[in-house]
Amino acid sequence: MLKKLFIIGLSLFFLNSLAAQNNKPRKKKVIPPFKWVNTLPENRKVPGLEHSTFKSSSMGIDVGYCIYLPPQYKSEESKKFPVVYYLHGGRPGSEIKSVRMASYVHKAMSKNEVKPMIYVFVNGGPVSHYNYPQKENGLGEDVFIKELIPHIDSKYRTVADKKGRGLEGFSQGGRGTARIMFKHPHLFYSCSPGGGGFATEKRISESGGRESEKLIFAEGYNAYDLARAFKKKDDQNIKILFHVGTKGFNYQNNLEYMKFMDSLEISYGKVIVDGAEHSAAQIYDKKGLEIMKFHSENLHK
Repeated sequence: MLKKLFIIGLSLFFLNSLAAQNNKPRKKKVIPPFKWVNTLPENRKVPGLEHSTFKSSSMGIDVGYCIYLPPQYKSEESKKFPVVYYLHGGRPGSEIKSVRMASYVHKAMSKNEVKPMIYVFVNGGPVSHYNYPQKENGLGEDVFIKELIPHIDSKYRTVADKKGRGLEGFSQGGRGTARIMFKHPHLFYSCSPGGGGFATEKRISESGGRESEKLIFAEGYNAYDLARAFKKKDDQNIKILFHVGTKGFNYQNNLEYMKFMDSLEISYGKVIVDGAEHSAAQIYDKKGLEIMKFHSENLHK
């Protein structure tokens, strides 16, 4: 009897301890303040990857970016190379957030599995790839389109036209890729939105620009309305490849957005990675080469 009571008491003790741990207030994730220039960590450095800055003419401050130059860039000194611009996920922006993808790019290009391309990792600004004039220096899209791209074309040996320019991103960057490719089809040819939060883009479209009560964008400034506007443009010649993991929390709304593409009769391809979570790295572990080849084949014609 005493043994049974001891076991019951011990069980209750562990249950109460577990409950106490579960009821402890969780520490909120600390989001570092936004900066237009960030430091490239040592553990993210790969051969060919470097960090640089340019002076923003509109803001009068330095803006950071990371750039990967393929091995052939130094060995073939007269050759020009196509460029893929990679848009990071998360908010606020940082040119460091998605730079780990450079390791996949370097591995593929070192093995000649894809043709050589330059990759640029963009700082999306305080609202990650959106223009948001309500914030100081908040025109993330304009800094990218009007300032970073001309800077890259002037400083590096790029194929400086639409047919030599790709666009890719994941999560917030996937939203940004879809929105920007439809708004600026004259600038980009090979476009791959990944794991984008298209349910949020739809809500913005249906609410007159409201992502939330505190975050309100210009009306029509979303991946749904811009796709509709794209269908009315003369230049509809872009190549599109969606990529998403089946375990990602944006999986279903990516499928819905593809149905929306079907309704507009916009052509696209898709890479759906079984078992991959909301992670660009998990998708690249399984299907990254397919995505890189998509750009390589489009941009080396």
